[in-house]
Amino acid sequence: MNDSQESAEENQRIFAILEREASRPGPLLPVLHAIQNQLGFIPEYAVPIVAQALNLSRAEVHGVISFYHLFRTSPPGKRTLYICRAEACQSMGARALESHAKQSLGVSFHGTTQDGRYSLEPIYCLGNCACSPSVMIDKTVHGKVTPERLDELLAEESGPEHGKA
Repeated sequence: MNDSQESAEENQRIFAILEREASRPGPLLPVLHAIQNQLGFIPEYAVPIVAQALNLSRAEVHGVISFYHLFRTSPPGKRTLYICRAEACQSMGARALESHAKQSLGVSFHGTTQDGRYSLEPIYCLGNCACSPSVMIDKTVHGKVTPERLDELLAEESGPEHGKA
């Protein structure tokens, strides 16, 4: 599938979401969540489409997307690494873990590695405070994670063909 076919298909998905969700009260958040669930992110070209359909300004739509940390404006990696930034994890070494992850992956929060394997995201409490610092890879929570353990987890998640992250 080429880029224009992919864009046409994505546009159809966006219009179908708008048709389904636009009549709901306060539809912006449900529309944005649905787009991200369908496409994996909210493409930049969707902003004016959503704004026009909901009778909002582009700035209003962009403001909501940029305010909520879990909305993505670029395609996510195959896997997502979340690092807890809540107080319990911070007090137990999450900042060092965060620095290590950023350096190892070569990205900052909300970024995706060049090979598309990982996206790095902050999260504010995984409910695993007794086992701080905690991370989550996709939907699996890991506690008492050191930089060395993070390297092991990423190598396990990547599989033997990729080696260490």
